[in-house]
Amino acid sequence: MFNGILNVRKEKGFTSHDVVAKLRGILRQKKIGHTGTLDPAAEGVLPVCLGSATKLVEFLTDRSKTYRASLLLGVETDSQDMTGTVLTTREVLCDEKALRAAAQCFVGGYDQIPPMYSAKKQGGKKLVDLARQGITVERQARRVDITDIRFEEIALPRAVMTVECGKGTYIRTLCHDIGEKLGCGGAMEALLRTRVGSFRLEDAYTLSELEAAMQAGEIEDKLVSIEDCLALYPARKALPEADAGLKNGNAVPESAIAAASDSEGALVRLYLSKGAFVGLFQKRGGRYWAEKMFLERGAD
Repeated sequence: MFNGILNVRKEKGFTSHDVVAKLRGILRQKKIGHTGTLDPAAEGVLPVCLGSATKLVEFLTDRSKTYRASLLLGVETDSQDMTGTVLTTREVLCDEKALRAAAQCFVGGYDQIPPMYSAKKQGGKKLVDLARQGITVERQARRVDITDIRFEEIALPRAVMTVECGKGTYIRTLCHDIGEKLGCGGAMEALLRTRVGSFRLEDAYTLSELEAAMQAGEIEDKLVSIEDCLALYPARKALPEADAGLKNGNAVPESAIAAASDSEGALVRLYLSKGAFVGLFQKRGGRYWAEKMFLERGAD
């Protein structure tokens, strides 16, 4: 079984679940999970976790992301992108300066209402399933973090922008909301995810490339290890007396960790005294508690 993370370049026409299903066939293993939904019409970076790395799905889902989005002003659709039904069209009277100013209103974060055409669940049902039945329900706005919006091209009524944001941000809703701010409506024409955390588009592989690597016996060369994926967390080594407890996933006192000077709530990569990687631990109340264990049996 393969353990690690594949940086997949999802192509248009595939759902995130399609990517997982195809990889299960290519790699001939079932334990695979993706780290965040991309719409079928969108493309770009989709980190996929294999084997024991599936424990990292929630950590990767929380990472910041970068998107390149094409915005079309003057149109509003039911899906907030151009795959949906056009509801209204309006004249675009704004200029480039007004567009930039409107977009900046959303930088720093805002309360975003999830679109009906989304995988988000409400009352145990996916909003998209309700939308396809012609049902619209009231959705609660949730805070999303928009770090930056930069316009790469502007040729009104179209514009291309790069958006850096946190988890849970719907870029097509951002396009819709910018259009509403300008009073003319807006929808997303295309979306390319260029980064998820440290995973970047230039290092991503298509499914056909991964299939070829598998056939050539080179798939492990494409894997990012669990330790490398967690490299943003500081590494700490246990003293010999703490090894037995750590192997069982027990919490250990700060005094049993060499050179420990972490603040309360800090996450660290913890290693046994002889060097084997144990997992991700969090410091709470003067002790280090296991968040995710990755230690192989018999390791020392």
